[in-house]
Amino acid sequence: MKRVNSTPRPGWQAFAQSVGFNFHTFDGEPYWDESAYYQFSLQQIEQDLEQPTEELHQMALDLVDDIVNNEQMLQQLAIPRQFWDAVRSSWQNQQPHLYGRMDFSYNGTGPAKLLELNYDTPTSLYETGFFQWVWLEDQLMRGELPQGADQFNSLQDKLQQAFSELNLPQPFYFASVTESIEDKGTVDYLMDIALQAGINSRYIQLEQLGDIDGQLVDIEGFPIQGLFKLYPWEFMLQEDFASTIVTSQTQFIEPLWKCLLSNKGILPLLWQKYQGHPNLLPAFFDDGSALQNGWVRKPLLSREGANIELVTSDGKALKQDGPYNDSGYIRQALAPLPQFNGNYALIGSWVVANSAAGICIREDNSLITKDSSRFLPHIILD
Repeated sequence: MKRVNSTPRPGWQAFAQSVGFNFHTFDGEPYWDESAYYQFSLQQIEQDLEQPTEELHQMALDLVDDIVNNEQMLQQLAIPRQFWDAVRSSWQNQQPHLYGRMDFSYNGTGPAKLLELNYDTPTSLYETGFFQWVWLEDQLMRGELPQGADQFNSLQDKLQQAFSELNLPQPFYFASVTESIEDKGTVDYLMDIALQAGINSRYIQLEQLGDIDGQLVDIEGFPIQGLFKLYPWEFMLQEDFASTIVTSQTQFIEPLWKCLLSNKGILPLLWQKYQGHPNLLPAFFDDGSALQNGWVRKPLLSREGANIELVTSDGKALKQDGPYNDSGYIRQALAPLPQFNGNYALIGSWVVANSAAGICIREDNSLITKDSSRFLPHIILD
């Protein structure tokens, strides 16, 4: 694994705009960054990332059955009591799921360490599945990459196949919050893939969702039989229509049981069940006790590095502010992100329909990966 400087494609920003990548730059700072790329060997991809991703995914699914039948675990995850039965039913009725992303600390040697699961509303989907693949093809054609370079990236193909096999009700709605350009771009991408899979797809602003007689409805009052919502379940359960989630016949993607796996509390529960697994880090529900050799304190419910507190093995402390301070916390052993010329790299590994589907890389000048962290493409080359 190494970081390689690269010449950006001329006019890539204009191309990005033309294909709907409207969030390639945030506040004048690059989000998409092709001034460098990360290079892996095929063995690193297959043995150190792809295989552990599928194994950890199955371990997480196996844990769901334990949680839904254990009140103490549901309490530890801060699942609202009035939704326990609904969460349990969504799992026992085998409501299907689509995708998720694991975040790893990995430096090219030794086991990749699982930092967290993003299994409800993972983003970076469009830039992983489409834009970095186009970058690979363009740079190969321009001679900027060695011939034979490949990429661990079957994300778009696997998503299309999954949509074609999910047997979703139609029309199928896709929702995101109005003000988020990034969320809308992600939802538009998924809608396009669903359309290619033959699904009658419609977009609705999340704020336009309504409730009539215990059924979730669109702005015209028509029942919504199926809904992909790029909106966290913990927020959904606080909305005015939250009680409708229990009574409605809507099929949700992701299903309600995914709220268990997108919760940071899944990390200590995984450690309890699979203690010593080479890809897991020691993790515990926080009681104020520090861990030796560095630790990270995370809220049960947080995103994009917000409200993360970190202490390195030599006592250096980092803290990221944020709005997620109203739930419990977990404490996890520190597995520092590898540093390349002052850049700390985090690997996101995608799962679609229980199969590993590719990776993405976020880079920051800090050990804490945030919403402003850059996205860099990658290649496989032996």
